[in-house]
Amino acid sequence: MGEFVRVEVDQAIATIRLDRPPMNALNAQVQDEIAAASAEVSADPAIRAVVLYGGAKVFAAGADIKEMADASYGRMAANSRRLQACFTAVAKIPKPVVAAVTGYALGGGLELALCADFRVVGQGARVGQPEILLGVIPGAGGTQRLPRLIGPARAKDIVFTGRFVEADEALAIGLADRVVPDAEVYDAARSLVARYATGPALALRAAKQAIDEGLETDLATGLEIERLHFAGLFATEDQRTGMRSFIENGPGKATFAGQ
Repeated sequence: MGEFVRVEVDQAIATIRLDRPPMNALNAQVQDEIAAASAEVSADPAIRAVVLYGGAKVFAAGADIKEMADASYGRMAANSRRLQACFTAVAKIPKPVVAAVTGYALGGGLELALCADFRVVGQGARVGQPEILLGVIPGAGGTQRLPRLIGPARAKDIVFTGRFVEADEALAIGLADRVVPDAEVYDAARSLVARYATGPALALRAAKQAIDEGLETDLATGLEIERLHFAGLFATEDQRTGMRSFIENGPGKATFAGQ
């Protein structure tokens, strides 16, 4: 458990909890602790789904500007590599991941939320990529994951202006998957991934990898990725359980061991 990031596990759902008051600024230590938490939840077979959460008031208001304001090119060339590696560790968690977004998710905060498979956003939340207002651009995936999610024109508008996006607009453009009252964000996020916590863990991992890796390549290569994952699942206990249950009891009644 880190000083600012901890992993809390309840009924096969892990919460990666950011806790660096007042705004969960993502300094170097927080980045390292996020990477460590991602490795922990990835490696634990008892964890079947993950919630990213910054608390009831704020998700993460971005990078620690005081830490980088006087940084040189050489220093940021190295630090930005670590920053991207930290967020990629979140994106590569081989389990369903949902970001529970309250308050602000700005700059690196939004980029962190973009690494999740889903985003549940509070009605009062504001998200955005305001780096342009500081004379720089997003450096942790905002120019890459954001356009892949909502399209290049919408992403350019958000990045070029640095404006804050309200929850309803985020939902309308596909940046949020669900908008709920602020007080219900964490519970709604848990409910969203709870359905996966009892699912076939290896098949869910394969589905996530096939989709994510397929999006980065051509259709023929993506289909080959899918084929290999599909065939490989016939070596799992869950495949045998699921198909036997279907034959004997009908669909949707299997109890999976995650093996």
